[in-house]
Amino acid sequence: MEPVLRVISGDDWAAFRSLRLRALADSPTAFGAVLADVEAQPEAMWRDRADGPGPLLMAFDGEEPVAMGGLFVPADSLDAFVWGMWVAPEARGHGLGARVLRELLEHARRLGRTVSLHVTDGNDGARRLYEAHGFVGTGEREPLREGSDLRIERLRLA
Repeated sequence: MEPVLRVISGDDWAAFRSLRLRALADSPTAFGAVLADVEAQPEAMWRDRADGPGPLLMAFDGEEPVAMGGLFVPADSLDAFVWGMWVAPEARGHGLGARVLRELLEHARRLGRTVSLHVTDGNDGARRLYEAHGFVGTGEREPLREGSDLRIERLRLA
């Protein structure tokens, strides 16, 4: 059975927390957040993050969350920003990341928003996914997070 995608809400905070912590543990160089900093966040933070602004998509294989991606859609901007893209190792290689990304891009299109995202230098798999969906590098680079030698590049949907 193919995983089911759905936009989550604050009521899904526990599944979101579980998947986000798993993503940070599995791929620490792909995110600006650090597992140790995020683990202690209170339930209210998880509920707020799941509620937006913008949709947070998760893929579920039965009851098990296996992929996620969000679209930050600030009210005072014409831009939208893809964040938090991740697919569990056991669900990789079946196009699930592409499904999540396409849904987020369709949401941004309906809102008339331009879309950008960050990708860590050296994360070639993620970069290939984004480029296959029309993203191009801007050359804008910055540290992944304070104190990190890793750099991220902003990509914009062409």
